Amino acid sequence: MIDLHNLTKRYGRFTAVKDLSFHVGKGQVVGFLGPNGAGKTTTLRMLTGYLPPTSGTATIAGHDIFKDSIKARRNIGYMPENVPLYDDMRVREYLRFRAQIKGLRGRDVRNHVGEALEMCGLQHMRRRMIKTLSKGYRQRVGLADALINQPELLILDEPTNGLDPNQIRSIRKLIKRLGEKHTVLVSTHILSEVEMVADHVVIIDSGQIKASDTPVNLIKNMRAAGKVSLEIRGDRDTIQAALERLEHVKKVITEPSDDGWIHFSILCESGTDTRERIAEMASQYGWPIRTLHRHQATLEDVFVELTRRD
Repeated sequence: MIDLHNLTKRYGRFTAVKDLSFHVGKGQVVGFLGPNGAGKTTTLRMLTGYLPPTSGTATIAGHDIFKDSIKARRNIGYMPENVPLYDDMRVREYLRFRAQIKGLRGRDVRNHVGEALEMCGLQHMRRRMIKTLSKGYRQRVGLADALINQPELLILDEPTNGLDPNQIRSIRKLIKRLGEKHTVLVSTHILSEVEMVADHVVIIDSGQIKASDTPVNLIKNMRAAGKVSLEIRGDRDTIQAALERLEHVKKVITEPSDDGWIHFSILCESGTDTRERIAEMASQYGWPIRTLHRHQATLEDVFVELTRRD
């Protein structure tokens, strides 16, 4: 559905995107991630034909987005980060207007608007003035606009920007439903959302790809240390020294505590689990344990490992 080959965008001497290459298959939900200034929005604007590249190629559904721009854009529904809406129009009126701009006529306008309203949960809001809508419903109108011509590809730039937790959950469910019928490329800072909805993740930084894989594989292959939390009773220095001698333990950090229990954070080599050895050691020395917990890595941990500056 999307093929990028060495896509590059320069502004004078500054390179915003450098030799970006990746593939998005039909029917996939792909998370497109990166810190602020990484080049995400620039890439999305090139994909939608809004910005020309300095070099490289990109195709949408087999159509070159620069040589065959009109056909490529007919396959795209784009929702920008800040959705531009006409506040003095009613929701249905606005969507009818947008459908006509996208080339729909007659019965198709009515049918497509009705389907978009239903899909985005806007049926009961169809007669409301856009200026009276909450942020969450404005985002839904923007998404309905992107869906109105029933494109094969949806490109969503920060679809949950500025939403409260309930609204984010609603948009997440909607993206899952959309992924059943459309290819979805979603750029967001809410990494837990991506982990729940995406089949594939592309992480970029400084305009270059840092990782491209499934969320499960990215987490499994991350190089950062694992972490074990321990609450235990005994002599602090003796316990810390014993923990530091254990195989695969990289660092032992004492956490603040005021309840008589000693709290440790234990950083271990990636892919190892020291809990059994810790429990055996505590039993051998008669140190009571209240909690012994291994923290599971998340997509956020992968993101931080790949993009942190320190």
